[in-house]
Amino acid sequence: MSKTKVTDALNYYHQNQSEFLGELFDFLRIPSISTSEINQEDVQKAAVFLQRKLTEIGFEKVKVCSTLMHPIIYAEKIVDPQKPTILIYGHYDVQPPDPLSEWNTPPFEPKIESEYLLARGASDMKGQIWAAISALQSILQTGELSANIKFLIEGEEEIGSPSLDPFLMENKALLTCDMILNPDGSMLAPDKPTIIYALRGMAYFELRVYGPSADLHSGTFGGVVDNPANVLCRLIGGMHDEFGRVTLPGFYNGVRSISPQESAELSKIGMDADAYKALTGVPALGGEAGFQPIERIGARPTLDVNGLYAGYVEEGAKTIIPAYAMAKISSRLVPDQDPENIEESLKQYLKENAPDTVRWELEMLSGATAYIAEAEAPGVSSFINALEQTWGKPPIRKREGGSIPVATSMKNILGVDSIITGFGLPDDQIHSPNERMHLPTHYKGVEALIRFFCGF
Repeated sequence: MSKTKVTDALNYYHQNQSEFLGELFDFLRIPSISTSEINQEDVQKAAVFLQRKLTEIGFEKVKVCSTLMHPIIYAEKIVDPQKPTILIYGHYDVQPPDPLSEWNTPPFEPKIESEYLLARGASDMKGQIWAAISALQSILQTGELSANIKFLIEGEEEIGSPSLDPFLMENKALLTCDMILNPDGSMLAPDKPTIIYALRGMAYFELRVYGPSADLHSGTFGGVVDNPANVLCRLIGGMHDEFGRVTLPGFYNGVRSISPQESAELSKIGMDADAYKALTGVPALGGEAGFQPIERIGARPTLDVNGLYAGYVEEGAKTIIPAYAMAKISSRLVPDQDPENIEESLKQYLKENAPDTVRWELEMLSGATAYIAEAEAPGVSSFINALEQTWGKPPIRKREGGSIPVATSMKNILGVDSIITGFGLPDDQIHSPNERMHLPTHYKGVEALIRFFCGF
């Protein structure tokens, strides 16, 4: 690593920090909500915004690649075919801002309060994309890259990336690389740089329970017609035992246990029960007994209700037996679990426990397997060095409880592991009202990326 190259790039970034931030504001003002029909033009605007920016800073072959839904941005800067190639993944789509009434500021009017930038997409993940672009522009304006860089930025991550796998399959040669940088992760705390080496998979279901052909008067029919809402609640209540273990038949089949050595390493992270209580505001922790909290989040599977609907839920009273009840249920999976097997486990549980007084349907809406990287994947040591030089301490390596299906897709299709990192924080409120990004951490993240990109 050339110290002069790094110093020049860092100086450029510090001198132009306000300009970089202003451009990020412009990016955040685009409501690129991939789930919304009324925001389709805005999603296109975000793609074009990135195309123009990457072209402006010197990238070549910058393409807005059409898909069946939202475009994928591809760009490259090849300085020497003999040098390593880094593929940077990102997504420019964002979650819907609902409920709007809970935002303290308009979600698409970025605002700085104290040390935080508030806006939808600030942390997930327009701010992370902008950190990489800022670092690369700072290097290109003051010298040359030490590695070849490719970008792949999609617009469908928040809806499950339906176009990504076909794009990867059709463009394997174009996307050839030595390492993948995926900054869609987060840090444990502002003073704890983090690399994620494992992610949980997910199976997402909708369970529908049907009773009478129409809503019924609870006085006239209560006591003779089984209530779908009651049945659904009983079924959900039986999906865990008193120790927090999931009771679905075969649910834990194939679960890969972690070694005592890995358990000991995870315990060093310092996220104990008190830390999680402080972070979440709960009076006590739940979950599967017999495992430390950091293991329950990253190394054990879960089953959770994400949403419930039944009957009358508006203000006031309406005494009915609803005709229908529904639950949205997700299962976070660990290595060697398969979404289809979890679907079969859930179906078997329902067959064994649902009464014949109702009819039920189960639909799996999405599924992805877990991801775990090789300990010494290409580029990891260089990235560790960059983080250590920036924060003055080695990064924490951890399992992440969330899912980033693209990491599994890229490993399966391109044959390359991902360096999963990011400079967001656990309390950034991504997917929630008042999403924010901690600016001092973002600035240090750009510095770390400059060091990483100059380290080859």
